[in-house]
Amino acid sequence: MSSILIIDDDNQLRQSFQKLLAEEGYNVMSASSGEAGINIVKKNTLDLVVLDMRLPGINGFETFKQINNIDSKLPVIIMTAYGTTETAIEATKMGAFDYILKPFDIPDMLKIILQALEAGRFMRSPVQMNAGPDETRHEAIIGRSRLMQDVYKAIGKVSPTNATVLIRGESGTGKELVARAIYHHSLRSEKPFIVINCVAIPENLLESELFGYEKGAFTGASHRRVGKIEQANAGTIFLDEIGDMPPSIQAKILRLVQEKSIERLGGMDPISVDVRIVAATNRNLEEAVKKGLFREDLYYRLKVVTIWLPSLCERQGDVPILTDYFLSRCASEVGMDNPGITDEAKEILDNHPWPGNVRELKNTIQKALIFNRGAPVTGEDILQAIGKKVPVAETSDDAIRQWAMEALTSGQTENLFDTCMDRFAGILISQALNLTRGNRSRAARLLGFSRPTLHSKIEKYNLKPDSNNSL
Repeated sequence: MSSILIIDDDNQLRQSFQKLLAEEGYNVMSASSGEAGINIVKKNTLDLVVLDMRLPGINGFETFKQINNIDSKLPVIIMTAYGTTETAIEATKMGAFDYILKPFDIPDMLKIILQALEAGRFMRSPVQMNAGPDETRHEAIIGRSRLMQDVYKAIGKVSPTNATVLIRGESGTGKELVARAIYHHSLRSEKPFIVINCVAIPENLLESELFGYEKGAFTGASHRRVGKIEQANAGTIFLDEIGDMPPSIQAKILRLVQEKSIERLGGMDPISVDVRIVAATNRNLEEAVKKGLFREDLYYRLKVVTIWLPSLCERQGDVPILTDYFLSRCASEVGMDNPGITDEAKEILDNHPWPGNVRELKNTIQKALIFNRGAPVTGEDILQAIGKKVPVAETSDDAIRQWAMEALTSGQTENLFDTCMDRFAGILISQALNLTRGNRSRAARLLGFSRPTLHSKIEKYNLKPDSNNSL
């Protein structure tokens, strides 16, 4: 549960806001002055501060500076009236996550809160490299294959520099984790880390989101707005899916890379910014350049250092290591002990092609854990999580015919049909119990009847889970 501190001297607003956020599932604390809020920050582990600019005693701007000195990675959202917008802008340039005007729209505020919490998690949660399967306290890049060793070396070499980095690889290979690892091991690790997904934001909003705008720049621009690039000043901005960025915005990113400056929408004066750019894409940029969809000059500016992430099917020997890691991590996330996994399940995982890469493997483990109810993860669990049918062992028709012929020519005629059907039913049920390692609920599901029915048939045929009948 995320912890949020509200600092505002308006008792009614503070109490209403506190109630609203509590109903949204947050742990909420509040303070009516900057001094009281600073004391709470010193004594508690918080995930977000929502701060009013006008406060008794020390004002909001001074309060923000002191909070930032205590914890530079603690996101702060500023609430401001029109009269204090410029002060809020200055605070944003100094590292505040964002500012919102009073009176604010509740859905907009809740959306910004979610974004701030995610940004705070990215900045405050280190990404480990080549961690062991039991090291699940932090997110990690896992793998010991030769290709992943090359990735670790590249991260180690480029992180302490200010070089622009282009991370390439298929969807689901972990490009965002690599970007965060570069940030956490860089000289800018105490400064902001801002993530922009170039696909998730509509084209007509992406430009203003990145560069901000001046008052009157377009209809509805009632005040100046600082963009994400300015918010990341002195820090790092991660441009995810840059291969899908519209050409009109690519030109402005090129200027940022070349000249270290931007212009807000509607602005005339260049604004100097000091940001490190890390970009990622799963697109074939060379093909996009040929088709005129991506600027060639920007392509060469971005690929100062390129880190290629291999697909999971190329990472020989990494699936078992990743499986153990995700079992431990996902079990911890849902509040259960690691149930373990059968050899059959491991073999299925190791032989699957994983078109969705590491992301698909993680999702598969999560699904399997949810439905196996704490028992060891079986091959059946994995097949169901992947979306494949559970295979049924095929028996040769010739073998069945031979067995039937032997029964018919044995000389026994009394109740022959019932005897054969009972024997076959006993074998089928026994095999179901063997396949599920004696789990009667799963065996019943495989056979298509209820658990009580299975129990009665086990008694009828005097079966045991380790029965080894054969035709």
